Amino acid sequence: MSKGKVLIIGSNATRIEVRGGTGATGQYLNETVVPAMALVAAGYEIVLATPNGTKPHIDPASDSADHFDSDQGAYERAKAFYESDPAMNRPRTLRSVIGEGLDSFAGVFVPGGQAPGVDLMQDAETGLILRHFHERGQPTALLCHGPIAIASAMENAVEFRAALIAGDTAKAADLAKGWQYAGYNMTIFSNTEEKVVEDHILHDKLYFTVADALEIAGGKVITNPVDFEPNVIEDRELITGQNPRSDHPLAATLIAALDRSLVAA
Repeated sequence: MSKGKVLIIGSNATRIEVRGGTGATGQYLNETVVPAMALVAAGYEIVLATPNGTKPHIDPASDSADHFDSDQGAYERAKAFYESDPAMNRPRTLRSVIGEGLDSFAGVFVPGGQAPGVDLMQDAETGLILRHFHERGQPTALLCHGPIAIASAMENAVEFRAALIAGDTAKAADLAKGWQYAGYNMTIFSNTEEKVVEDHILHDKLYFTVADALEIAGGKVITNPVDFEPNVIEDRELITGQNPRSDHPLAATLIAALDRSLVAA
């Protein structure tokens, strides 16, 4: 018997703006699958939904055993889960999930890869969903670049992102006034980690970093001084993980929060 349902919000972005045009992007395999598999193993049902209802694109940069501590077996199990598990292959639209009611979900999870910084951070339906869980104090977990999705909860999310692209941080800060997560402790992919991606994967500079964006919005961003070491921060209902190697600890923290909610209910 299921303990409850957890909504996984995926991105549909495959390209991200860089100074020279656009670069390839997507969701990271381990960041999507490790928490999903952990939730299932813990007795929770998972429901994947995206803005347009299609399955997220996996960033090729993440399609490697390197992101599974070089454990080839773990990597292959993760690939098989993403390719064949029914929950991963019946994605819903966010709109349909909202239409059927969010009260049936115990919590929400947003995986990373740079893709959420393209669509989810300015998506109105993502914002509505996150506000629902925020207002009810229900577990809200986001990993690596995933925490940028909480920007969608603000009233002027589209304009906020446009101001960041334009380099107008003062305007962005003004647009973020009243943001639901202002003052929360949180973490996200750090600027020094992002530079590694810019130098070795994108081969170009981004218009803004996700860590700067959350700080401008009013978040208390805390990143590990050692790049690519696990870091998870829990503040009230919000659970954030900094980087790909935070996948297992974030999953454990989310499951513990969901279990506590069950007991409290």
